[in-house]
Amino acid sequence: MRQWFRRITPTEETLRAHPSLRWMGPLLRRPWLWHLNRRRVALGAGIGVFFGFLIPVAQIAGAAVFALLLRANLPVAAVSTLVSNPLTYAPIFLLAYQTGAAVLGVEVQEAKAEALVTAVQQPGQDERGWVKRAKAIGKPLFLGLAIFAAVGGMLAWALVHVLWTVGVWLKRRRRRRREVRPA
Repeated sequence: MRQWFRRITPTEETLRAHPSLRWMGPLLRRPWLWHLNRRRVALGAGIGVFFGFLIPVAQIAGAAVFALLLRANLPVAAVSTLVSNPLTYAPIFLLAYQTGAAVLGVEVQEAKAEALVTAVQQPGQDERGWVKRAKAIGKPLFLGLAIFAAVGGMLAWALVHVLWTVGVWLKRRRRRRREVRPA
């Protein structure tokens, strides 16, 4: 599992050069931010997915701060924020709005939801346009995003734990089979 994570995670130099992380400077030199063990990688994935769903802007910086505070793996936290990206904003926002409306018992207003999705899908426009529409939708959207963040973060944490454990189990099983076979 470690080799696979090393291949997919960005290097220390890449993260230090990232515009939203430059301000952390010397804090990024802490060796435990880069350790690849089950606990730190799972925590980093959970933090990253949490911030990926919770805030659509500066999510890498938020995940980095909490990875630093909670001693999680920083590259995994940064990469896992990409669960929400320009391609997934519209479906995430729409589903979050519908989820929040269902939890609050509010009727879904299709016109507002479509206006938000349209604003998010049009690249190059002023960001304030979709922020203004998001505020107009209000509580249902932000409650849905908070639910997605909490559930997604916990699921990412659990999934990494399970995959890591299964990977270690399979590796040990292969090793035992090789040792048992006669040469």
